[in-house]
This record gives sequence, C-alpha cells and structure tokens, in this order.
Amino acid sequence: MSILLASSNSPLVTHWEKSIFGLSLTSIVNNPKHFRDRLIRTNPDLLLLDYTFLKQDLQKEILNVTSSNPKLKIIIFAPEIDDSEEWALFKSGARGCCHYDMDSEQIAYAVKAVQKGELWIRRSLTSYMLQELVEVTLEKDRIETAIHDLLTNLTKREYEIATLVGRGESNKRIANRLDITERTVKAHLTEIFRKLQITDRIKLALMMKDTVSSLKPLHVNYHTLHHDPTFFA
Repeated sequence: MSILLASSNSPLVTHWEKSIFGLSLTSIVNNPKHFRDRLIRTNPDLLLLDYTFLKQDLQKEILNVTSSNPKLKIIIFAPEIDDSEEWALFKSGARGCCHYDMDSEQIAYAVKAVQKGELWIRRSLTSYMLQELVEVTLEKDRIETAIHDLLTNLTKREYEIATLVGRGESNKRIANRLDITERTVKAHLTEIFRKLQITDRIKLALMMKDTVSSLKPLHVNYHTLHHDPTFFA
C-alpha cells in the first residue's frame, strides 16, 4: 500500500508523515504543477490531498483523478467547510474528509478505515446519504417503470427472443431453440429495437439482464399470449 501526500503546507505534510509513520510507503508532492506527473509515476493506493493545494475546481479534479485511476482512494484535509460542500466532495469520489487540526491518532484511524474500503464521514452528513439513497431509489424505480412500459409493447415471441438475448444467446441458438429461421430472428430483433427505442443487441441484453428480473410481472396482450410454462420463467 502506497500513499501520496499532496500539499504545499510543510507543517501539514510533517503532521501527516508523523501520523501515518510505518503504515505505508509515502511520497510527497508540494508543487501543484507536478501533481499529475507525480500521481502517474507513483500510482498510489491512497492520496492525502490538501483542500487548497490544487487551487481550482476540486470536485472536478477529484472526478478526473478517480476516473483515470479507479483504485485510488482520496482523503481531503480541509478547513471548516459546510455540509453541502463536503457532501459534494464525497459524491465526486472522495472517501474521507478530515479537518486540518485532526490529531495524529485520528488520522491513522481514518487512513486505515479508508484503506479497508470504508468512508470516513461525519455523522452530520447522514441525512445527505439518506436523501441520496432515496433519490437513487426513486430514479431506479422510474427507469424500471419506463422500461416495463416499453416491454409490454412486445408480443410473446418478441419477449421470448429479447429474454434469450439477455441470456447471451446467439441468433442461431435462438432460432434452433424456437424452431424458426435466423432471418425470422433478425426480423423480430429489428421490431424489438424499434419498440424499445434502442439500436443494438448489447443495449437489449443489458436492459433484459439488469432490469427484467426486478420488474413486476408483465401483462402481455392476450391476443398474442398462449399457455407456455416457460414464458415467465
């Protein structure tokens, strides 16, 4: 496990070093101009980042850093900031936020917690986490409902084919299983793409695999439905 310390504040860096002494190998970058290069060269597992170090849009920078290095965990050290800004840093990808004057023992605890995959977060942000969970759940429900509505437009045969695509079946295997020609399978897929407003089988596979299992049972048009015990399997 390696840690990169990023700050132009020498006393702060010294405090960090004392706090995490013996925990991991550490590197230091004290010039913002060298930050990206040092980050690439050291490829750390954990970054202790001074809130004022980069002097730019910190949320955007965190997003850029974590997108290029998904395994990197970031702990921000900051002065007093309001809850909404701190929560925005977490949403951008930070795994912990600590005050500048946090004592060495607490810093060590924070580092160990984040290394284990936990968040180091103040209790006052719990309400933000709950609200975020509610919003994500509602959005997921809206997406599932929209997809459910689209899927009800499919005929029984189209739904069967879409389900098989979601299971990773090829056109040839679908044709053999349903005792139809590959040309017929392709014709059905063209109609399925049109009805579901998608462009290819990859999107169809993702839609069927990730969403259908959590949806309510479909009410398919009865004029296309025959008794088939495998239909809703």
